[in-house]
Amino acid sequence: MNAGAAFASDVAFTPAVKAIQARKGSRRAYARMEKGGSWETTITPELTAFIAAQTSVFLATANAAGQPYIQHRGGPAGFLRVIDEHTIAFADFVGNRQFITSGNLGENPRAHLFLMDYAHRQRIKIWGTARVVEGDAELLASLMPAGYKARGEQAILFTVSAWDSNCPQHIPQRFEAAEVAALLAARDRRIDELETELRALRPHGQ
Repeated sequence: MNAGAAFASDVAFTPAVKAIQARKGSRRAYARMEKGGSWETTITPELTAFIAAQTSVFLATANAAGQPYIQHRGGPAGFLRVIDEHTIAFADFVGNRQFITSGNLGENPRAHLFLMDYAHRQRIKIWGTARVVEGDAELLASLMPAGYKARGEQAILFTVSAWDSNCPQHIPQRFEAAEVAALLAARDRRIDELETELRALRPHGQ
């Protein structure tokens, strides 16, 4: 939680945000939420499991002037690693070498992770700070997904300040191509089994 904040959600619910909530009628409900415990500030087992299943994440940063930037990062499930109850880490693979995220974090460590699970229509928002770690070959090697054809350039460590999950409203349901292919293959195998059983039950010559 940020120093001086009364609630973990104050990382997002600034006075300006709360003023709009009051004007539009949602402040009372969020005030009850704050008094009831507000948002989580540590990585729970449930969040750990959610993170471990993700193959995609959006990392938001901003430079010293406040100009925001969102970078997508992907990899096999498990490429996002929970290091401890406050830290998420991942290998930053070699890409287009613009280094916008690296430059932003050098000026402004505040960052945000946005994780979307389309299959289960769930999204997790994580506020915190991040830093780039260069030159630590042991750390980078520990974060590289086994057998994944990518070259790690550096590591990114994200320290969690607060996190919240959203309702599934308006999230389109989508599935990973590999998951769909596996389900279709299982269906086809079952159809083959049933057709074999049916042929065995038919009288000879029919």
